[in-house]
Amino acid sequence: MEERIFELVAGHPALDLVNTLDWRFRPNGQEEFLAAYADLLAFAEQERLLSPKQARELKRITSAKPGELALAECRELREALADAIYAQLDGRRPPATAVRTLDRLFHAARQKQRLLWSGDRFQWEWLGPEVAAELPVWLLANASSELLLSESMQKVRACNNPECRWLFLDTSKNHTRRWCDMKVCGNRMKARRFKAQHKS
Repeated sequence: MEERIFELVAGHPALDLVNTLDWRFRPNGQEEFLAAYADLLAFAEQERLLSPKQARELKRITSAKPGELALAECRELREALADAIYAQLDGRRPPATAVRTLDRLFHAARQKQRLLWSGDRFQWEWLGPEVAAELPVWLLANASSELLLSESMQKVRACNNPECRWLFLDTSKNHTRRWCDMKVCGNRMKARRFKAQHKS
């Protein structure tokens, strides 16, 4: 089976994770990009959260059941993140259920680490072997907690295509980025507006 290639346009792994459920707001159906544990490994590797060696080893040793559980937990993280971030963007309070889920998953990931001094700096070290099926989920949870508590949250935007609304960090000079990808949603929405304006 060919490895899935993800379109990483968000500028942060947590936002790219939310975007792995494509067409989230389309009335006639969404598209799931994390359909299997192998997709989760490919995503984490493409985000450079896992090294190619780690991804290969996890793929080799993870049996079906642990892989399914890790994938389900990753989707749970993704949907809680989506609920929290879209609520903020829409001027609403994040749902309490989403906050509780994020709190639980963030704590679970942090409990698998210990702080140590290495050379001339502090760093987190994973406790036990780095070959647990849940490792990509823990890495994504850590990345997500760091984003939610950072000033970068002020730069989070959603694509102006109402059926897409992919998330991204707006790092443009004047903070005017409107589309997840100008070639995709930007051109599509421009064409739609042009058609509507020129209807007879």
